[in-house]
Amino acid sequence: MPSRFPSAAAGLALGAAVLLLSACALLAPLPKPKGVAARLEAFPTRGLPLDGRVTIRWSERQIPFIEAESDGDAAFALGLVHAHLRLGQMAMARMLARGRLSEMIGPMGVDIDRGLRTLSYGRAAAEIERSMDEAARLWVRRFVDGVNHYQDSAAELPHDFAVLGLEPEPWTVADVLAIGRLGGTDVNWLVWADLLALRTRDDWPELWARLVKEGGASFASFGGPERMAAMQEWLAGVSRSGSNSVAVAGSRSATGGALMANDPHLGIFIPNVWLIAGVRSPSCHAVGLMAPGLPIFAIGRNPHIAWGGTNMRAASSDLYDVSGLPESEIRERRERIGVRWWFDEEATVRETRWGPIVTDTPLLSKFDLPPLALKWTGHGASDEIGAMLRVCRATSFPEFRAAFDRFAVPGQNMLYADREGNIGQVMAVRLPARRGAPDDIYLDTAAHDAAWGAMRTGADLPYSLNPETGFLVSANNRPSETDIPVGFFFSPDDRVKRMTRLIGGEAEVGVETLKALQQDVYMPSSAELRDLFLARLDGSGLAAAADARGAEAIGRLRAWDGAYRRESLGAVAFEQFRHGFARRFYVLRYGEDDGEAFAKLRRGTALLADDIAAADEATLRAALIAGLRAAADGLDAFSGWGDMHRLRLAHPLGRAPLIGGRYRFVEEGVAGSSETVMKTAHNATAERHTVTYGSNARHISDLSDPDGNWFVLLGGQDGWFNSTTMLDQWELWRRGEYVRVPLTPSAVRAEFPHVLTLEN
Repeated sequence: MPSRFPSAAAGLALGAAVLLLSACALLAPLPKPKGVAARLEAFPTRGLPLDGRVTIRWSERQIPFIEAESDGDAAFALGLVHAHLRLGQMAMARMLARGRLSEMIGPMGVDIDRGLRTLSYGRAAAEIERSMDEAARLWVRRFVDGVNHYQDSAAELPHDFAVLGLEPEPWTVADVLAIGRLGGTDVNWLVWADLLALRTRDDWPELWARLVKEGGASFASFGGPERMAAMQEWLAGVSRSGSNSVAVAGSRSATGGALMANDPHLGIFIPNVWLIAGVRSPSCHAVGLMAPGLPIFAIGRNPHIAWGGTNMRAASSDLYDVSGLPESEIRERRERIGVRWWFDEEATVRETRWGPIVTDTPLLSKFDLPPLALKWTGHGASDEIGAMLRVCRATSFPEFRAAFDRFAVPGQNMLYADREGNIGQVMAVRLPARRGAPDDIYLDTAAHDAAWGAMRTGADLPYSLNPETGFLVSANNRPSETDIPVGFFFSPDDRVKRMTRLIGGEAEVGVETLKALQQDVYMPSSAELRDLFLARLDGSGLAAAADARGAEAIGRLRAWDGAYRRESLGAVAFEQFRHGFARRFYVLRYGEDDGEAFAKLRRGTALLADDIAAADEATLRAALIAGLRAAADGLDAFSGWGDMHRLRLAHPLGRAPLIGGRYRFVEEGVAGSSETVMKTAHNATAERHTVTYGSNARHISDLSDPDGNWFVLLGGQDGWFNSTTMLDQWELWRRGEYVRVPLTPSAVRAEFPHVLTLEN
């Protein structure tokens, strides 16, 4: 049987030929710099399939506000706008959602594509489209028409197309729905990927029970093998898996109007994973944040209400052991994976009535596991786009709550504020009616029907309206008690506690209060853990016996106030100490491999503090010595936290060998940490590191003023390389400043100077 792989000589010859053929594309020059006026010259304005006149006004930061006489025309214009600003980014997102990464990056993407094909983000697209109400279906179809018209009429495609070898392909409603499902990736998958490495331990049942009880597993480390880490980072970066949201009632507000503030946490990329826009049509009059390729306002406000949300970390998935399933009940499908610069591959996906068998993928096959099928609510029909369109039309809390009847993924804690001063919170989710927490990371199929036979929606779960505190906060924390478990793994309580303390301590909360809140970099759990370390150092006599450098490191720890400011040396000393301590502590307890894995599970204090209390003196002393040595050795390593903690603004192409440098635009020290309100997440390390995930946009609205809306992106609006609005909001984000985005037509006319009139 002939091999499907070339001989070594043929492979070298082919590689050389590929390099020569692709060099022109890879080294294609970046576009020449363009200002807003020059960029808008590329926008189509004539010969458009419109029913009436459409006007798009643009700010100097290329923020659009669309005014249309019909919803269909508004959606069409919105498709033009998304394609104009982010067509390259949208094309990449579609390729990722469809498991076609290898067509852009070559053989290194094959394993990831096999995993993505198995997850099958577009699996329910046809059923979702059929189940949409007519208004939502029209909106999405006209949005797709707008994207296609722009792509077909563009004189020049984005630079991304040439470098990534992309060809223009017609967009479909199914593509939009697949991208939406990609954004709904279940964060539990990322937790499972970290935990599977520990499942072979003899004490796994106790460890699992403890993790579920504490809700303390985390995916922030992106640890493990390179292939696994890459997929975790891709999925966590684009899924709506983090955020802070605050709603303040009019009774607590300095302006007398309710206030809404949101800062979503996602991957740090250029272009940003959000764009700012405004629309005014018969059924939708709103400004807010939109994900490129999705025609909805995920965060924003209309004349009556404002909304925002944080990921619930909802338990929307289960893994089932299907090892006892007869072959007759397993369906197979084969798919071709196109591979740039190499031979195509074939992927075989096995499916069961419990879902696809995910342990067939290269990313999980390394673990000693039985065949496991993934049951996910995202593989069934739901209508998130229709839900958010109904939110856009809502004028009251009952309408807002009812809008989420068919919303499933990703489960969101949605906060609400209105112009009468009311605030509220609802759970937007669809969940199996489990009786309790699972006994293991995967389950027997016999348990399926009892849990998944009756699904619950947000209408069945608790909600809040006008609490006595006068404010609501949400930060991916454990929600209020319900009769079914809504999730098992939540963020530590640092952010929700900090926001509650800061807002609760104010007699009146103003817009400036919320701006300062979104910049806050104090981390309660780090301060608590620092105090625990110091107490143990003092009690063991290690502090008194420390040499000069050790004493200086301890002095920095004592002087630190728990805030991760850029200039802080105390934050550096703490992270060095904690990293050295945790690595030694868990290696001594669990062995080299498992100790490293366990040390990355959570950055909070609950598990570590309990483990310290239960540790024997020899283990604790050895870990304290290791932590102190790490902090002492690192005294001269960094001039401050910002020297150690770096934020890089780069396009995904910035990771490419040879050419990556020209796609990396900013690198600067930044404040914050993994669970500060201003989240800038990082791996557990004592070395210089780069932030890959965190607060990438901010929003505040004052409901007493329809034009009182402020936004900022970490980067800018435009995805066109060398556009003046590609990075123009970075400095604003860094300084804690915002861009006002009005809602009323008169204010838009006054503040948005560039006007395009669209005609058929």
